Amino acid sequence: MVPIRSLLAVALAVTVTGVPALPARAARQAAVPVLVGIRAAHLPGLDRLVFEFRGPVPARHDVRYVSRLIADGSGRTVGAVGDALLQVRFDQADGHDRRGRVTYGPTRRTYALPGVVQVVNTGDFEATLTFGVGLARRVPYQVRTLTRPSRVVVDLTTSYRTVSVRDHFLDTTARSPRTAAVTRPVAPPATAYGALQRLFAGPTEAERARGLRFVSSRATGFGRLTVADGIARVHLTGPVDGGGSAFTIADQIRPTLKQFPAIRWVKIYDAAGRTGHPAGPSDSIPRSLAPG
Repeated sequence: MVPIRSLLAVALAVTVTGVPALPARAARQAAVPVLVGIRAAHLPGLDRLVFEFRGPVPARHDVRYVSRLIADGSGRTVGAVGDALLQVRFDQADGHDRRGRVTYGPTRRTYALPGVVQVVNTGDFEATLTFGVGLARRVPYQVRTLTRPSRVVVDLTTSYRTVSVRDHFLDTTARSPRTAAVTRPVAPPATAYGALQRLFAGPTEAERARGLRFVSSRATGFGRLTVADGIARVHLTGPVDGGGSAFTIADQIRPTLKQFPAIRWVKIYDAAGRTGHPAGPSDSIPRSLAPG
């Protein structure tokens, strides 16, 4: 017979050696940085973009300009509004909790800043977290890390001059379809182009909370904007279709462009280059945007 004291000793040894395994695993999981916030603000001479993490600062991060944004896993192109695209990548970091819920807020967000136009998530897979940043211009930038709390900070130079323009979005709080104007900073002399670009970026989170929305009518952007003889010609991209609605993307483009003294008429073209009245001093839309 084995003495009771020996059995207790064996049991104690098993307990002592077996217990640390779970806390160690939990500690490793807790050590993986989790993104909990994205912020952007304008400071004198720069736009500051901040990624804040719970836990340590990611051990590896990479920030670089790219020609296009690619979704991790699928390899598909991810759209973001801007004349320059910055990719921000964090290795050994997550943007979701154990249930798969996003931990940092909207995965696509718009900013009313001189440089930063949009921030879009392009991947959160196998502890690799990637974002695309749409910028008004390609500018020098600096990256640094901070602690307490853990942050990765990207400072983007905005030494160029800007002027305020108005963009018009659908006001969903109104009883009948109408637009509400918001202001955006754009760099002259291409103020009409800048205003249209910001229109396609959509409202900020604060503006969305007020009920403002961008009605795209399935347009993915615009490929060309020309202004001559008082006529602005906007060439849309994507499968443009208003679905017979009385309110379409045209109702946002027209007031956005007509704020400029040089523009009296706006002609909007679909992706095939078609519009109802291509010639003469008049507004025009393609058949796909005509109300049903």
